[in-house]
Amino acid sequence: MAPSFFQPEQATVCVMDASGSLGSALVQRLLKLGYSVHAAVQNLGDVQQLKAAFPGNEKLKTFHCDLFDYQSITDALRGCSGLFYTFEPPKYQPSYDEFMADVEVRAAHNVLEACAQIDTIDKVVFTSSATAVVWRNDRNPNSPDFDERNWSDISLCRNFKLWHALSKTLAEKTAWALAMDRDVSMVSVNAGLILTDDLTNNHPYLKGAAEMYDGGVLVTVDLDFLVNAHICVFEDISSYGRYLCFNKAICTAEQAIELAKMLTPGAPSPRYDHDRKMIEQRISYKKLNKLMVECGMSGGKVEE
Repeated sequence: MAPSFFQPEQATVCVMDASGSLGSALVQRLLKLGYSVHAAVQNLGDVQQLKAAFPGNEKLKTFHCDLFDYQSITDALRGCSGLFYTFEPPKYQPSYDEFMADVEVRAAHNVLEACAQIDTIDKVVFTSSATAVVWRNDRNPNSPDFDERNWSDISLCRNFKLWHALSKTLAEKTAWALAMDRDVSMVSVNAGLILTDDLTNNHPYLKGAAEMYDGGVLVTVDLDFLVNAHICVFEDISSYGRYLCFNKAICTAEQAIELAKMLTPGAPSPRYDHDRKMIEQRISYKKLNKLMVECGMSGGKVEE
């Protein structure tokens, strides 16, 4: 559980960007726990949607925030003790391509620089991705399993046009460099593929999915589990560094087909070889699991 002195009803936190599936779910959970929330979104239309979703809630303040406008970032952060930061692509550039890395890096830089200037910010929870961990040239089966110490290889990501992995890796590295340089307390949550209602097979995380599957590192995470993980690493004063976050590893052909059916519900079900051996899982989230058990939240065994 959270430290005995921690009282959410006395804390104000910022969720940025609050318009996506994770951001809006965080806003909802934090308000339920008693936090006051500054919900920052990039698009004016999303401000009205948030107000409509939580009518009359005096603990919610909404902000229109341009991630390239330093002043609008600091306006949203002012008075907050914490930030939950999750990047949402701008409306004018919704898909990941070779230019998205620059957008995401600049946004991460601006946000962390703003946090360094706000005296009340005690901790930043930075949402990253497992794709910033799993892409490396060394595919030796005798190599150690992937964990939080691993970083995706930037050259490999560029060469194979893994734009999601490239963007997440560079943005997270930028955030860590600034956090250490400006003495900002930060933890990152490196999430697997987030299972949301609007998930499709066009999601940029899935570029290279076959290779991730063969390598034993294709992992997914339920939205509720991911929200719990974010709140746990924020509230626990012992949290540090990076945390891989997933609760299912795709290690069999049957599981891969189940995921494919979820991504393309109208498509015919493909056949699979019942005799094909199970892929060995090569990625671990033991660090997060231990923390969540200590927080009194559901960690538990990863579904395989």
